[in-house]
Amino acid sequence: MHTNRRNFLKLSAVAATATAFGGLGLGCKAKTATLPDHAAALDPKWSKQTTSVCCYCAVGCGLVVNTSLKDMKAVNVEGDPDHPINEGALCAKGASIWQLGDNDRRPDSVLYRAPYSKGFKKVSLSWALETIAERIKETRDKTWTEKNAKGQVVNRCDGIASLGSAALDNEECWAYQTMLRSLGLVYIEHQARI
Repeated sequence: MHTNRRNFLKLSAVAATATAFGGLGLGCKAKTATLPDHAAALDPKWSKQTTSVCCYCAVGCGLVVNTSLKDMKAVNVEGDPDHPINEGALCAKGASIWQLGDNDRRPDSVLYRAPYSKGFKKVSLSWALETIAERIKETRDKTWTEKNAKGQVVNRCDGIASLGSAALDNEECWAYQTMLRSLGLVYIEHQARI
């Protein structure tokens, strides 16, 4: 088959047109539309709309969360069309934000693995919080630096570092880093910057 530039362009145009319009469903039978069960729950008399911010990165896309008035559970999460950053659009992570609250695989208790242990065991939340606080205090006391080599007062803790979570919004990050700085930490980083 002899091909020249003109035939190549014609063939390319036909292929592009077929690809663009091939998925329109020509020749398909129409189905009757049925609403999902949760669509009725989006009615304002059954749910309340609240605006929020996506917790996955530092962009801060806006969300609209519909909460059921019956059991106060989120029934729908979508992008906020009135938000100046995302104007209703969400990335793949933001679109799956529903799974944060409605996920049967989400842990429902505190798991602890002792040093050199091969498995996790369930512990109470109060025990875990007390243990964490004790270990932070112990490490802070052991690694506290009051003065540097030049004799300047620095008052810092060199034995603890923090890598913040991108699942926190700006206000939570501010409160978190304020708490860390009050402990004397200087090695503070955030996951969204890495």
